[in-house]
Amino acid sequence: MAKVTLDSTEYDLPTGANLLQAALGEGIDIPYFCWHPALGSVGACRQCAVRQYRDENDERGMLVMSCMVPCTDGTRFDVHNDEDIVKFRETVTEWLMTNHPHDCPVCDEGGHCHLQDMTVMTGHNYRSYRFTKRTYKNQYLGPHINHEMNRCITCYRCVRFYDDYAGGKDLQAMASHNHVYFGRHEEGTLDSEFSGNLIEVCPTGVFTDKTFKSHFIRKWDLQSAPSICQGCSMGCNIIASERYGKLRLINNRYHHDLNGYFICDRGRFGYEYVNAEARVKIPRLKDDGDFKDLTEDELSTFLSGHIQPGSKLLGIGSPRASLESNFALRTLVGSDNFSNGLTQRDSDLMSRILAIRAEHPANNASIRDIEASDAVLVLGEDLTNTAPRMALALRQSTRNEPMESVTAMRIPEWSDKAARLATFGKSGPLFAATPRGTKLDDVTTAKVHGDPVDIARLGYAIAHALDAEAPAVGGLSEEESAFVTAAAAALKGAKQPAIISGTSLNEGKLLDAAANVALALTQQDKPAQLAYVAPEGNAMGTAMVGGMSLERAIEAARTGDYDAVVIVENDLYQNLLASLADSLFEGEITVIAIDHSMGATMDKADLILPAGAFSESDGTLVNFEGRAQRFFQVYPAEAAIQEAWRWVRDLMEFADQSQANEWQTLDDVLFAMEKDVTSLQGVAEAAPLAAFRAVGGKIPRMSRRASGRTAMQAHIEVSEDKPAEDPDTPLSFSMEGSATTPPPALLNRYYAPGWSSVSSLNRFQDEVGGPLRGGDPGVGLIQSPGDASVSFYNHVPEATRLTDGQVLFLPLHHVFGSEPWSASCPGIQARSPGPYLAVHPDDAGKWGLEEGDLAKIALDGRDLTLPVQFTPSLKAGTAGLPVGFAGLEGASLPTAAAAPTRGIES
Repeated sequence: MAKVTLDSTEYDLPTGANLLQAALGEGIDIPYFCWHPALGSVGACRQCAVRQYRDENDERGMLVMSCMVPCTDGTRFDVHNDEDIVKFRETVTEWLMTNHPHDCPVCDEGGHCHLQDMTVMTGHNYRSYRFTKRTYKNQYLGPHINHEMNRCITCYRCVRFYDDYAGGKDLQAMASHNHVYFGRHEEGTLDSEFSGNLIEVCPTGVFTDKTFKSHFIRKWDLQSAPSICQGCSMGCNIIASERYGKLRLINNRYHHDLNGYFICDRGRFGYEYVNAEARVKIPRLKDDGDFKDLTEDELSTFLSGHIQPGSKLLGIGSPRASLESNFALRTLVGSDNFSNGLTQRDSDLMSRILAIRAEHPANNASIRDIEASDAVLVLGEDLTNTAPRMALALRQSTRNEPMESVTAMRIPEWSDKAARLATFGKSGPLFAATPRGTKLDDVTTAKVHGDPVDIARLGYAIAHALDAEAPAVGGLSEEESAFVTAAAAALKGAKQPAIISGTSLNEGKLLDAAANVALALTQQDKPAQLAYVAPEGNAMGTAMVGGMSLERAIEAARTGDYDAVVIVENDLYQNLLASLADSLFEGEITVIAIDHSMGATMDKADLILPAGAFSESDGTLVNFEGRAQRFFQVYPAEAAIQEAWRWVRDLMEFADQSQANEWQTLDDVLFAMEKDVTSLQGVAEAAPLAAFRAVGGKIPRMSRRASGRTAMQAHIEVSEDKPAEDPDTPLSFSMEGSATTPPPALLNRYYAPGWSSVSSLNRFQDEVGGPLRGGDPGVGLIQSPGDASVSFYNHVPEATRLTDGQVLFLPLHHVFGSEPWSASCPGIQARSPGPYLAVHPDDAGKWGLEEGDLAKIALDGRDLTLPVQFTPSLKAGTAGLPVGFAGLEGASLPTAAAAPTRGIES
């Protein structure tokens, strides 16, 4: 630590850290624009000026930018005591505001704006400029981002994030004289999967949320709760916000080990299905092919006739339902009659991951661990599309090895422009074996494309190159052998190597191969980081609850003499072939479906019960690394909607089970789950329980600035109703409650005196850019066995062999389109590629196909006609199909089938 004097007060600050970041960490307000804790310093805006003195005898000092000055022992600065410096910062603000419009009352960022905060902080309150302002034409940037260039103050944050940090290619700074324009070379949708972060990165209102704009509310009037993104298995933390019973906004919620400052666009914009017309809001019973709404008495009458003490029930859970809902269903039907809702393939893969985790000494890597790695091997996963936030971390990891030369040149790592110039064109070791090219190819050291078995064999070969005790692999091509040699050498020479694989290619040998590589490294005393991407948001948690697969459940329903089957938040038709899913509904068994929206399964059920979406529910999810995290209800659900576990509890009453009376709150379910499921011990510690109080009060979901509560209901009743009660959490549906800072798991907004924008996050961290004060949310349920003795997996798969005329069809994932609920949102739909058949151009020539032609394929008993898309990176003899797209639901991929033929002329 360095002893640094700021305004005559001595502080112990991290040696070498930039002064701005260190001072903010001490609670000292210094205005800034261009600096960002994840992007580093460039000294562009001149807003963070302070006066530095050489020593105690120096009375004049010199003006410096605090974001560009390292903390060294004995240095002295004036921040607020020097009138000239204070005036300089005010003048800089006036320069920046010269062309800024006077539109705060109508700006989307008004009241939640970093520019407003800094203007107040610098004391600038009068504009002397009286001439014509410079204006720009705004661009259409797609369905999610609104563009208002006239508000720009040229801080360059947008392009530094989009181009330098996220690897985007289509947003640039274009300048002539004093005219600087930030946009695309032509109008069009921004290509990056992380473009939505521009909304929070921009300190003004240049880039704003177009989905929020369509139902705009002042941000201080929003009711918000901490939540977890359910779009993939990463478990990114988000803040979900509501007004008038509609979900209106998703913002990033900082988690040091997971999403940090950024989330992907699927997580930010894929929420609109919550407000869709397809929502189920009242129990409905099928009557002569049509549904009719049920009263509470009619529902009770129906259930009492179909669920009775001693009834034999089958339960089908879901990897997108909470732990509590799955466990409640398992309790209702009994563990032998419960399906976790995973397909047989996914169930086998998740069981394999849990088995590896239980015996493997490699570190169970978080996203932060991957970002800190200096050599990475990816086996099979197209991370940008299956785990976007991990892909963003992986892009940052490629800077770690080149940054060693930056340190040798005595350039601070936080000096971003200098560091990037010093490492220009250099990238750390990243080796990727995937079915086709990915968006990380520009930073990849070496890449090989093949089918899942090819990729698994490469993993086994790399493990053998690292440790001769691992099984050898023969028959590799020259290209594959060179890849193996280079990857093994890089991993062996790394300080913190990482291996990433997952379930997206439905190949268990990939998981074993990744484990072998990690084991070979740990046996050489390398701190190997091992990460497995899971198929859905709570797939890991569902697998830990246990249960049979979907296919076995449907077979049991046909042969097991069940009285009824209860399906919780699982549309069978999204994961199974329609013919198999149909068989569940062909018998006499009564089907009760509990879900938040209509779908093919709900359409065929006998009784449908309206479950709350994530914004209307509380619950626990377990992410890819086994971290249990709690999400909280944002607003009271309307009509008869309630959490799925509560519907299941209500069914217990008809089955005369004691839990119907014992489970009154979420905590009751949590405690029962901990007691009954050994693997879920400690899950209740993921967040404070319902009895928690901060200085005697609940945590308000509304801000103290919230307005118009009486007016919200004025068309119904002039007087204000009592706020709804929340027995399940320490949060209140109100602005009343504790004004103290809540524990990190309960943080539902970032606000501090003088800081109304997201930049106020620095007031909630132990140090700026570090963990949240009090520890980041969640609790790890999977612990590495450490030095446990484990052997290499020895069953190396044989190379794939196809007969003449056959093609291996592979699953290809898309961040926009492969996850069904986000894919139903209009903006996500607009960014989805649509169904297609990806083929290698050489194969297309053999089959008489041109790009854009319609091709016919026969798959799983279905005849499909799809447009041809040339993908040169695919291995010849393979073809790709987009996962989850219309007409391709439930496809058993990878699978070998007859080669495509030419369809109807396009």
